Amino acid sequence: MKLPVKVTSALFACGVLLASLTAAMPAEAAAISCADTDLPVSGPGLPPLVPGAPATLHGRLCLPAGSAPDTVQLLVHGGTYNSAYWDLPYQPERYSYQRDMAANGYATFAVDQLGAGRSSHPLSLPLSVWASAESLHEAVGHLRAGHVGGVSFAKVVIVGHSVGSGVVAVEASTYHDVDGVILTGITHLPALPVLALGAALGLQPALLDGQLSRLGSDPLYFTTKPGARAGLFYAADDADPGVIAADEATKDQVSVPGMGTVALFGIVLPATKGITAPVFQVVGEKDVLFCGLLALRDCSNAGVLHAQEAPYYADPSKLSTFVLPGAGHSVALHENAAEYRNATRSWLRDRLAVAPQGYHSIG
Repeated sequence: MKLPVKVTSALFACGVLLASLTAAMPAEAAAISCADTDLPVSGPGLPPLVPGAPATLHGRLCLPAGSAPDTVQLLVHGGTYNSAYWDLPYQPERYSYQRDMAANGYATFAVDQLGAGRSSHPLSLPLSVWASAESLHEAVGHLRAGHVGGVSFAKVVIVGHSVGSGVVAVEASTYHDVDGVILTGITHLPALPVLALGAALGLQPALLDGQLSRLGSDPLYFTTKPGARAGLFYAADDADPGVIAADEATKDQVSVPGMGTVALFGIVLPATKGITAPVFQVVGEKDVLFCGLLALRDCSNAGVLHAQEAPYYADPSKLSTFVLPGAGHSVALHENAAEYRNATRSWLRDRLAVAPQGYHSIG
């Protein structure tokens, strides 16, 4: 039956409107699937909550639309952070590493390190860099075995930030179980005076913190004092005050023994010497903790950084570097973080032959 011209025109107009609205929808809305899971980690080096009981690592898997990729990035946050570092609850379309990666065809699994977030909170004293690295090694095994989201990942790229980068370096150099390593917010010659001053003036026991005292942590779990994160982790000219506020609201605790052993065995006695997989090292140009005169590190560009960092790797040809212009320590949370994410995807494609998978644009 032939429809009247007015009805046909109305239907056509509705179709055009629907198509335009669909095209205007963020790709993220249709391209991302995220789910939480808890993984048992019970290796002999791990401190249990109760003797003989396994600890658990909590994490969030984010997948692009369509078929599941065969590669996943295991995301490891830094000290006084949790997995919210990778998926900050503020303008996620701009600042979420996880959601941006999924929207561009890459799978990620962001974990809460032991002692933080929704993972187990064992006593802080035995929570060394080796215990943390062992828990991540078990997480790698779970990802390969299909225990996360029912997907058996053929390749795992482990990604760290700050203290998490030290843990990642120890994991990769000890177990040789990953296909690539990304280290962010770290160099091998940190600004020791700034770190010491920042620790003295910017940290306090979590049990004394108005925001985290509810956790009932032992005295060797520390966090940042209120308002300290802006100066320690951000470059003011490249930071959104809303991001810093969300960072403060989601801050977490870190084990002092963990930080100490990361500093000694992850940086000073560089675990990176034992890494055999390709490495991508990323810092912010204005990172006051790891760059500048007091750090004896020139982070003005990637070439200069590479020349300074190469001696700390067994095979410098496997090291790639990137400097995010104008950014401070927490590179994923600065206004131009998209440049860092794009550079990461380029490295994944060029050095590891990991192309976007499972993504279907609706634009």
